[in-house]
Amino acid sequence: MRIDIITVLPELLKSPFEASILRRAIDKGLVEVYTHNLRDYASDNYRTIDDYQFGGGAGMVMMIEPIDRCISKLKTEREYDEVIYMTPDGNTLNQKISNQLSLAENIIILCGHYKGVDQRVRDRFITREISIGDYVLSGGELGAAVLCDSIIRLIPGVLNDETSALTDSFQDNLLAPPVYTRPAEYKGWKVPGVLLSGNFPEIEKWREEQAYLRTRERRPDLLDE
Repeated sequence: MRIDIITVLPELLKSPFEASILRRAIDKGLVEVYTHNLRDYASDNYRTIDDYQFGGGAGMVMMIEPIDRCISKLKTEREYDEVIYMTPDGNTLNQKISNQLSLAENIIILCGHYKGVDQRVRDRFITREISIGDYVLSGGELGAAVLCDSIIRLIPGVLNDETSALTDSFQDNLLAPPVYTRPAEYKGWKVPGVLLSGNFPEIEKWREEQAYLRTRERRPDLLDE
């Protein structure tokens, strides 16, 4: 998989890809992540990428021309499955979306900034709009990092145990069950006996029941879906 991220602040995206699972995925050659500074595609010496909005109002708007130049250049080099715009009014990211995108080969992610982008960008270039929650950030970079993490960890070979992702919360619309590790008893607090029994069918049954109970208690809306 290749992910190209278009941003005004590429320095914000360095750290997330330099450690842990994402770094290992890159080192293994399972994913390529490139950041593109939108200012490199500006048409003037001041590297201008934003302007006042027509009709007045507070806040600057990202211009269509540099975005068009960047996306068009990338598209001459390869085909893309999705061109994603990170925006608070997009579809809220969930596990289903991450699962779908993990199957893609090439993705472009455009990070919003200021008051957003010229609507013509959204009308002409964007295939999917994604939000990471009902709140506003200073820009789309942190959201893009969250999206990339949720996608990359699902790529076969990224996690040491590929079945791990299949038991995460929100797979099959259930939250993950409780988990325990050694010691089996600590300050009188005991691990449920079934987990120590070695009876794997019973353990799996217990985990399924616990996942359902936790989902019913904390996120009953998932069961409605």
